[in-house]
Parts: sequence; structure tokens; C-alpha cells
Amino acid sequence: MYYLSKIRSLTSLVHLFFTFILLLEGFLVTKVDCLNFSYPKFAKENANDLITTNNSYVSFGALQVTSEAVGIPITNLSGRIWYSQPLNLWNRKKNIRASFDSTFVIYIKPQSSTWGEGLSFLLTKESGRDSIPDNSYGQWLGIVNASTNGSSSNKIFAVEFDTRKSYLDDLDDNHVGIDINSINSVNQVSLTDRGINLSQAIDVIASIRYDGESKILRVYTFMSNQTRDSDRNPIISMPLDLSSFLPEDVFVGFSASTGVYTHQLNCIKAWNFTSTDIGNYNENNSGVSPLRLWILIPIRLVLVMLLGGVFVHFTWKRKKMRMQVLDQYKNIEIQIQNSATAPQRFHLKDLKRATGNFDPKNILGRGGCGVVLKGLLADNKEVAVKRFFKGSSQGAKDLIAEVTTIGNLHHKNLVKVIGWCYESNELLVALDYLHNGCQKRVLHRDIKASNIMLDSELNARLGDFGLGRTVQVNGKTHHSTKEIAGTIGYMAPESFLIGRATVETDIFAFGVLILEVA
Repeated sequence: MYYLSKIRSLTSLVHLFFTFILLLEGFLVTKVDCLNFSYPKFAKENANDLITTNNSYVSFGALQVTSEAVGIPITNLSGRIWYSQPLNLWNRKKNIRASFDSTFVIYIKPQSSTWGEGLSFLLTKESGRDSIPDNSYGQWLGIVNASTNGSSSNKIFAVEFDTRKSYLDDLDDNHVGIDINSINSVNQVSLTDRGINLSQAIDVIASIRYDGESKILRVYTFMSNQTRDSDRNPIISMPLDLSSFLPEDVFVGFSASTGVYTHQLNCIKAWNFTSTDIGNYNENNSGVSPLRLWILIPIRLVLVMLLGGVFVHFTWKRKKMRMQVLDQYKNIEIQIQNSATAPQRFHLKDLKRATGNFDPKNILGRGGCGVVLKGLLADNKEVAVKRFFKGSSQGAKDLIAEVTTIGNLHHKNLVKVIGWCYESNELLVALDYLHNGCQKRVLHRDIKASNIMLDSELNARLGDFGLGRTVQVNGKTHHSTKEIAGTIGYMAPESFLIGRATVETDIFAFGVLILEVA
């Protein structure tokens, strides 16, 4: 049992180590699956799912893409917010593209008589505080700045919801535009003739849908108090291959800005995003870079060496334990066989069968060193089987004492040992219910009610001779012991003083038994 517990503990440790390896490999070889999430509203704890820049955060149940704090200047601001996990947009090896649907609620509130600049939905190659361009406030909407505008290295896609006509190419101060690496839209549509006002401090619902198979982009926008008919009437529908200018893995999010003399709050109150799974790995199309292989291979070698060491250690321990058990078994067998009337040795399987695999329902009694169970042998002979506790340090000594002591006794009121067994660290004695006369005097040393057995005819028999000793050898009339043996309450007072077991100490215990029965 000791080694089993050790093995279980080490198995748990190895399992934890395996889990660590798998997590580490999962970190080193990241498989980017489909991206799906939904926020009907935002709470502060949702900030853990997001990546923000200096002027953006979660507050008042919404994403504040640019600051809304009272008393703090909110001019010339730009900010971005991304979802923390990337989107696998396309697969270079398979030449397939993901489809996605990003639906969100925009809330823009003017803070002065003039307002702007606007808000946009983004797909970017990277995320983080350092990834937003400097001086991207005002007309740049947090997308680019004057020096990066139009550069193919930007690798950015945006759907802008512009609230100010900042330069001549803008249609008006209330339009939607499609931006690729630039603030100059490749396609734009005015919302004014559609009954939509982005800056009216009323929720505006926008949905951006991209079909990766047909490479069609559709944008739907309507006021929250309008009848929704977006599936049939997109405000923008255009062919667009996002894989031609964006990397395979991108981050999704929002950007916004305010200008020099324009003030407005730029909020996202809800956001739902779904995408298809195209099955891609984020490193060299094969999932593992050479550098990461150099990390993984030593870790796996260490694991193999650890498991090999564990196997060798416990194989040696198990062999050593088996040798110890074999030596103990030989010692027990020699001592029992040297007895003048050595009883029969049973196989463990026979005693298991006789007692119903040591069924607790068959327990007749319980003592300090084991339990006694009722059993029926193959020849229909009724026996009592004493099973010693495995954790008992005196188990082997008690077995030898009981077998050699009772095995040499014959008395009608004593149970007779008919056999014994020692297999798989199990110490067992099989006791008969029928007896003859006794030839030698024996000191039982543990007479008590639980050691009295009754047969089917209610005839009493005394059993459990694990502490029994024979006397009157060379005139000796007592047994001396260094350790006090017996059951408190049945032991004679002088036993604690003289350290001897005598006929009189057994008589005292028998008197206590009679008093108890009476």
C-alpha cells in the first residue's frame, strides 16, 4: 500500500508534467481556430478580454474608444481597442479565406456645437499600445497618420463611420467609408439620405459581413429605432480580397478620434463576432519554427529521461519488495512446517471464494490485529477465516503464533486451526468449528467476549490465539514479555507490574468475561 500510494503520487506528478508540456507546446505551436464571442453589454471585468491604448477603456457599460472622463480635455485624442485573441483570416497553404460577421452598437454623443471626428471597425496585423500611430487624432480616426497614410506596410483594413467632413474627398459629415492602408476611402456612402444620423446620441447598429468564399464585403447600418431590413439592403456591397493586403492572422477591434475644436464621445455598447474555421497554424504553415523545435526537443527528452528513471526506480523497488515478501514467506513457512502438527496451507483464491471475496457481510468479529469472516470451503465445510490487517507490524508474528499454538492443541472448547495462507501480502488463518481434547496448557492472554465463537448449535468456542503461548516446558509456568499484551479491561492489574502472563491472569480475564455475560 505504501508503494502504491507513492506510485499514485508520482503518476499525478507525471500527469501534471505532461499537462505542462502540452500547454507549453500549445503556446509554442499556436493553432488559431475560428473566433467567436458576444458582449450584449460590457462590464469592467471584460477588460481582461481586450487590449487597449492609453485613451481607451471599459466604462459605463461600453467600450470608450476615446476618453469620456469629465474634467479631462477630450480634444486631439485617438484610441484603439482590440479583442485579445487573433482571427485566422486566411490560409496560404490551402488558399482559402474565412468568413466573418461583426455586429456592434455605436453610440456617438456630441459634447459641443461642433463635433467629430469619427469611429471605425478595424482589422490590423498587430495589437498593443505601441501599434497605434502617433498623431493619429483628428481626421486620421486613429487609423494612420500623415507619414504612414497610404503605406502598404500598414496592413490595416477599416470601415469608418465618419462624423466630420475633414477634407475634400469626404462626402459629408455623416458617412461610411472603406479604408485600406489609408484614410482615403476606396468606397464611401452617405447616411443622410437613408435616415441615419451617427451623431444624434441614439444607438446605431452596424453589421460588417465578409464572405471569404465569394470575397464579397457587405456593410449594413440602421438606427436602433428603425425597422431592420439589413439582409436585403446593405449600404455597401463590393468585391474585396482581404488576403491580398492583410496577413493570415489579424486582430479585430475599433479606433476613434477627436479633433482640435471638435468634441464627442465614441462608444461601442455591444459587440457580437462570429467567424468560420479554416484550420491554420500561425508559424511557417507547418506549425513549428526551427527555434521552437530547439525548445521542444530538449523538453521532450527530459520527459523521456524522467519517465525512464521513474520506471527503473519503481521496478527496482518492486523487485526488492518482492524479495522481502519472498524471504518473509519462506521464514513463515519454515516456522510453521517445523511445528509437529503443521496445518494445511490454502491458496488465497480458495479463501476468497469461501468468504465471497472477503465480503463485509460475512464478518463475524473484529480484533486488534484483524477481522474474522465466516466462510464455506469447496467441500461445504464451514470455517472462520481470520484476515490480518495489512498494516499490522506484528501480522507475521501473530500468524506464526496462532498457527503453531492452536495447531498443537486439541480441546473441545477450542477452535482448531485447519489451515493458513500467505499470498500477495495477505495473512490468513482458517479455523474449524469442531474440536477434540487439549493435551498442553496454553496461556491465551486475550480472553474476551469478541474472541468467543458460537457454532450453529450455539456451542461456545474460544479462538484468536495470536497472543497465545504454551507453557509447562521444562517446568516453566508463566510467560514473560517485554510488551504488555491483551485488551484493557480484561487484563489483570499485576500484568502491568510484573510483565508476566500466567494461568491466574487468564482466570482474571475469564472472570471479567463471566461478569460481562451476567
